[in-house]
Amino acid sequence: MESEPSDALVFFGASGDLAYKQIFPALQGLIRRGRLDVPIIGVAKSGWDIGRLRERARQSLEEHGGVFEPAFTKLCEKLKYIDGDYQDAQTYGQIRQALGAAQRPLHYLAIPPSLFGTVIEGLSGAGCISNARVVVEKPFGRDLKSAQELNRILRRSFPEEAVFRIDHFLGKEALQNVFYVRFANALLEPLWNRDHIRSVQITMAEDFGVKGRGRFYDEAGAIRDVLQNHLLAVLAQLAMDPPLHGQNQVVRDEQVRLLKAVRPLDPTSIVRGQYRGYQAEPGVAPGSQVETYVAVRLFIDTWRWAGVPFFIRAGKCLPVSATEVVVESKRPPLETFGEVVPGLSNHLRFRLSPDVTIALGIRVKVPGERMAGEDVELIARHLPGEELAPYERLLGDAMHGDASLFAEQEAVEAEWRIVDRILGDAAPLYMYEPGTFGPGEADELISSHGRWFDPKPSAHPGECSKKL
Repeated sequence: MESEPSDALVFFGASGDLAYKQIFPALQGLIRRGRLDVPIIGVAKSGWDIGRLRERARQSLEEHGGVFEPAFTKLCEKLKYIDGDYQDAQTYGQIRQALGAAQRPLHYLAIPPSLFGTVIEGLSGAGCISNARVVVEKPFGRDLKSAQELNRILRRSFPEEAVFRIDHFLGKEALQNVFYVRFANALLEPLWNRDHIRSVQITMAEDFGVKGRGRFYDEAGAIRDVLQNHLLAVLAQLAMDPPLHGQNQVVRDEQVRLLKAVRPLDPTSIVRGQYRGYQAEPGVAPGSQVETYVAVRLFIDTWRWAGVPFFIRAGKCLPVSATEVVVESKRPPLETFGEVVPGLSNHLRFRLSPDVTIALGIRVKVPGERMAGEDVELIARHLPGEELAPYERLLGDAMHGDASLFAEQEAVEAEWRIVDRILGDAAPLYMYEPGTFGPGEADELISSHGRWFDPKPSAHPGECSKKL
């Protein structure tokens, strides 16, 4: 649901990596589609001027999607730049002056959370937050306590409906497709429960390492980087009950209700791993015990899912880059043809990246006289179309006050509650070789329910695969 749109965009961290990789391409895309026609004010402390910012924007677009001259020209016309210290009140006075007649700005804090309080206080002192909205990037804290404190900082100046916690994963077309397929097809709902589903697997595999971001990653690790946010968001989409209707708050309420029903993880339900060679990455602390791989076994205490295990794993330097969901069906109570049927024979598979695929795993008879079968998949692939890139979709939604694809505080706190007890070195750390699917202990985690369904390789191997 949209409300009165913001009439200016202020983005802090204009010289940073996020602006270069995501924000400039999103701004050009929004302008191309006619969804953005307001002043755009970049703020940073880099010794730049407007000419350098425009040059940086062009470089960004040349590397990420291409320059579309009419849209880029308009972006440059709308773009302003303020070079200033976030601790200096004069910086915020310049922002107020650059806003001109704008009264409903959107402030995008593409900066570390430690600066949020300083920036919000500065904006408030300069009269820049009345009727404003604010966008903040994940991670939303480092644990439950810090997430609650971060929220208190935001809520001192902004009501909940004006706070947009951005997680680009929620804006992906493929994740929206999971939600749509679940509730647009009557075929699935009667089977989507503990009576017919044996287990669910979610895998997020990356065939590369930390890509020079060792210092950042060594402060996060796989649990904070992708499990607590991206993968629990996928879990919520898969397991939530049907919303009464499609309005965003009703959908978000159902997701929160589901996340609150997830049993908190403990060290017996997790395997942590680290790829061999991680500690040699620039920025990684000597002897680091940070996980680059995590596998967990979750249970959801609802009537729909009681007793059904959900297995989630994510890791770097694995054999492929792919994100997949595999929903395993229970076998019939009797095997009519006396076969020993492999595990995961009957399944529904959602591939979320790099391509978008829905596959149904079934048994079919092999040619010949014997009544014997083999496993096959019926596959539907999504052909690329005009879908929005995640940041373009989310930034446009925030400008129009549509929070349906943003994380609300209740959901964030529910996710932290799930992982709070397994943060840090709560569980042992196992080494694994680059190019494998993680430590062998992860196989033991799932062994009583079968085996992992490994995604097939992509056509574009990453850096770790090339090293093997």
